[in-house]
Amino acid sequence: MDACFEFDLQVDVNGEEVFVLDTRIISSYSGKINKLLSKSKDGLGRRLKVIFHDFPGGAANFELIIRFCYDNGKVNINPGNISNLSVAAHFMEMNKFVAGTENLCEQTEKSLEEIKYWTWSELLVALKQCGDLLPEGSSLTILDKFLGSLVGKVVSSCETSPCPSTSSPESYGFRLSCETRSSESLKNSCFRATWWFDDLVALNIRVIKMLIRSMVSRNLDNGIISKFLFYYQKSRFGSAPSPEKVEIIEAIVEMLCSLDTTCVSYKSLFEVLRVGLNLNLSRCCRDKLEGMIGSLLDRATLDNLLLPSPARKTSYLYDVDLVLRFLKSFLGNGVGCVPLSRLKKVVRLMDLYLVEIAPDPHLKPSKFLVVIRAIPDSARDSSDEVYHAVNLYLEVHSGLSEDQKTKICSGLNYEKLSSEEINDLTRNVNFPSQFAAQALILRQRRLESLLQDTDEAVSIDLPPTLSKPAHKGRKGEGSQQIVLYAKKLSLCDESKKLRAHLQGMQWRALELEKFCRRMQIQMTKMMRSRLLSGHGSKSVPKICS
Repeated sequence: MDACFEFDLQVDVNGEEVFVLDTRIISSYSGKINKLLSKSKDGLGRRLKVIFHDFPGGAANFELIIRFCYDNGKVNINPGNISNLSVAAHFMEMNKFVAGTENLCEQTEKSLEEIKYWTWSELLVALKQCGDLLPEGSSLTILDKFLGSLVGKVVSSCETSPCPSTSSPESYGFRLSCETRSSESLKNSCFRATWWFDDLVALNIRVIKMLIRSMVSRNLDNGIISKFLFYYQKSRFGSAPSPEKVEIIEAIVEMLCSLDTTCVSYKSLFEVLRVGLNLNLSRCCRDKLEGMIGSLLDRATLDNLLLPSPARKTSYLYDVDLVLRFLKSFLGNGVGCVPLSRLKKVVRLMDLYLVEIAPDPHLKPSKFLVVIRAIPDSARDSSDEVYHAVNLYLEVHSGLSEDQKTKICSGLNYEKLSSEEINDLTRNVNFPSQFAAQALILRQRRLESLLQDTDEAVSIDLPPTLSKPAHKGRKGEGSQQIVLYAKKLSLCDESKKLRAHLQGMQWRALELEKFCRRMQIQMTKMMRSRLLSGHGSKSVPKICS
């Protein structure tokens, strides 16, 4: 055999192995070898050497090419080696015409005509091999055909799956494995639309990106696609180094952005965010992820928002700035652009968040006020939760100056406080005195407004202190009555409302009694003081007479 060949060429393949070959035979099939030899200026009779550093598939794959060349261009192509042969053939530029034979590129492309008869397993193996062999940024016709055939089987099985709709972003039911992989049995043996998840986890992230693009173009349910991406991320993270984790998350976030966001699991988005907080993700990736979460903020729970403060701000308990960015993404172009039902959910959520962060001893007043005002006042129906948060903040941060307290309290809309909270504010020592006085005025104004709206008489017994005192020398005549008016009230129809109004007014009357009693005691002391000092000639006005 040696007499038939002249071994004058050495080929070093990726440092794995050196092959000694016949230049004439190899160059007749490989355009790449031809080009390299034509550039050589070495004289004849000297052995030439070619070094490949990036041959796809390494020495084992190069040996397949050698066998093809030494066997006069004949090779048995099957699903198990078609990817290796095709990628290596393109690398070696084996598209030359050799008399009496088809070049290797032509043979591999012709073999793809049988791809529709391949089983799922054969197709999956070929796709994985092709994806692993191709360098970053490159693509082949063979790869596109693999992708198209694989996605076609997935889409077909999902369309014929008897399982309930899997569009709900929170519904999980991963894969019932299909033992039979033929194209016919796929339709009959798969009971869940997610049966293919585990099989595709073995593919690298570059191939996954191409698969997802193909699935989106084929209108596969976006809810199923998003669940697969989250499943892929969890499955690949086990032993992956940090750089690979970053690559996977950034690719997954990019793919999720191409889907209908309403089909994406909000819980899973937060899980990805929590994982990403410990990785060096790009700013662009973080912005996209935060934007998706923010756009769906009405789905969040309070626990979702209680993310720990980043390492550079260890003094804070929670990452308040992150939540503010979520809210900014949700509001988008303004409150008027958000559906009312969704807006109300977010307002309620942010009010609960305020109460939760208020006890943080390191939370600055300015930042706390920013969170209060982050929700436009027009979006709140009630300020009661904000009042509770402010009250708690003032209790914990007792060392604040009056100016700081005033600024924080100015963020509260007192007109939107309930009567119960207004009454509580009038005697709340945590608030600066001017706000307690403001509450008293607001309470009196509401009481007057209630009285002005009436035009039928209703009486309420008042305690003796609030009634006009009896003449000197006579005993008090007991409780007096205050006459109120109800606007043509039907006691039969409105008895509950009337009873509630009366009880509330009686309670307020008791409060006024206490106030007047304190004022009378104070005025009595002033009278005695004037008499003792000799300045009792002026009369003192009667209070609450």
